[in-house]
Amino acid sequence: MRRRGLGVCVAGLLLLSAGASLAETADTVLFNGKVLTVDKDFAVQEAIAIGHGRVLATGNSTAMKALADAHTRVIDLGGRTVIPGLTDGHIHGVRAALTFGTEVNWIGVPTLREALDKIRAAAAAKPPGSWIVVAGGWTEEQFAEKRRPAPQEIAAAAPDNPVYIQHLYDWLLLSPKAMEALNIRDDADVAPGGKLERDGNGRPTGVIVAGGAALGKIFDRLPKPTLAQQVEGSQDFFREMNSLGITGIVDGGGVSMYPANYQALFKLWRDKKLTVRVAYHLCAPKPGSELADLQNLTQLLPQGFGDDMLHFNGPGEILIWADWTDGDITADGKARLAELLRWAASKGHTIQLHWNPDRTVHDLLDVIEDINKDTPVRNLRWTVLHLYNASEDNLKRMLALGLIWGVQDGLYFGGERLQQEVGAERAREMPRIATALKLGLTVAAGTDAHRVSSYNPFVSLQWYLDGTTIGGTQTRGEAEAPSRPQALTMYTRNSAFMANDDDKRGTLEAGKYADLAVLSADYLTVPVKEIGNIRSLLTMVGGDVVYAAAPFKEIEVRAGR
Repeated sequence: MRRRGLGVCVAGLLLLSAGASLAETADTVLFNGKVLTVDKDFAVQEAIAIGHGRVLATGNSTAMKALADAHTRVIDLGGRTVIPGLTDGHIHGVRAALTFGTEVNWIGVPTLREALDKIRAAAAAKPPGSWIVVAGGWTEEQFAEKRRPAPQEIAAAAPDNPVYIQHLYDWLLLSPKAMEALNIRDDADVAPGGKLERDGNGRPTGVIVAGGAALGKIFDRLPKPTLAQQVEGSQDFFREMNSLGITGIVDGGGVSMYPANYQALFKLWRDKKLTVRVAYHLCAPKPGSELADLQNLTQLLPQGFGDDMLHFNGPGEILIWADWTDGDITADGKARLAELLRWAASKGHTIQLHWNPDRTVHDLLDVIEDINKDTPVRNLRWTVLHLYNASEDNLKRMLALGLIWGVQDGLYFGGERLQQEVGAERAREMPRIATALKLGLTVAAGTDAHRVSSYNPFVSLQWYLDGTTIGGTQTRGEAEAPSRPQALTMYTRNSAFMANDDDKRGTLEAGKYADLAVLSADYLTVPVKEIGNIRSLLTMVGGDVVYAAAPFKEIEVRAGR
């Protein structure tokens, strides 16, 4: 990190968009602050000038204010820190947004008592018989009580409503009215692989132990919000993202994401009401015909199709289904995966690919290495997601192929379970972020929200730095922690790279979009344990204010938002 003493960043001036010059007038100037450009030198400046939605230059306050005239919006930062807008490199945001306005949110709720209070409040506000849904993003480790709700507590909190409460992708609690509405009586009703918990008399308690496939099928049976509710919920969700400094997402598609599920997003885009830049992936919708389905879906979706607010970013994250035996891919599954990836390479598609664990990733890397002999994949920006226990040898293989490693903060919720599975010493090395960065591998950040984690990027940044779970257990050692500049780079420049947008955003360099966030605390100096509490006080996308809180709220009001 280097603080430059020049009045204006010389490199920035040389990179001004066509026609720009020292005499160009800024639309907005933010001064008297700490501007983290996240350029290759991680330069820190005092001020930033914005014109026509892009960064004109960064430098000291005097130099940037010299680019203002009587019509320029001049904002005194009061010493606050400015960062490039954050991009969540892997999130199921399109899906989360659809039901955001009709769900009960337990993300970050500190006690089970308060969580149950939210169920009671929803029951009081909704008509009898209407659904109450908590779709994930919580774990008992966040509660002071360190336990999940009991069936009796949920039934008492909402006796007249069907209630659905999902924990990650492993557990579900349905109230008696929900069990009745969904007609669930035995294990066959929660296939594939789901099991009903039963009491001493053999009666179902409402607890279902199941994986993602079974839970997804049950969730799909719930009443769907109307299109108007989906649009409103999506707009609210993206504003929630803006309040956390998020200006872009790379959406991973995922379970239950069919073409109809994108209509609310497309409407916001058509109406020019999107406040987050969305690069979206398409998941193969059903087992057995993945390649044919993706070939059909993408006939009118060439790689990158769209604009700077919304574009198609390729297939992912699930490319093939149901070809695994005890965690190992079958020979037939590997052949089908190879066929699909070879097609994706031939079309120049970027992909995101879910993969765990390290002991089987050689199957994937073998396939990609074989494809790479005929069709180089280095410039396609293929990403391997999750893979928390990646070995150094496999990280080197990924580096040689030009792959990206997408590391989400799932172990913030599941670190204690990891310790139980592999032991405390092995867990201290997972994930090997510092090792990957030293090798030169591109590591990008994200959350995988909202079913399995929080969508809060500052919670994720805190976990990258200290390896401490939501329950307060430090599972990963300091040796594998990135530095603060490295972690922020993962969440800005590297995630923009995943989205094929690094030439347009991800840093506060001249000529790039003015996507930025003014923070409530200084990310570089605040104690690590307080990073998760940071919020954005002012968020801009393309120089437009999309969120503001005190002391900048009046700016948003004047902007008409």
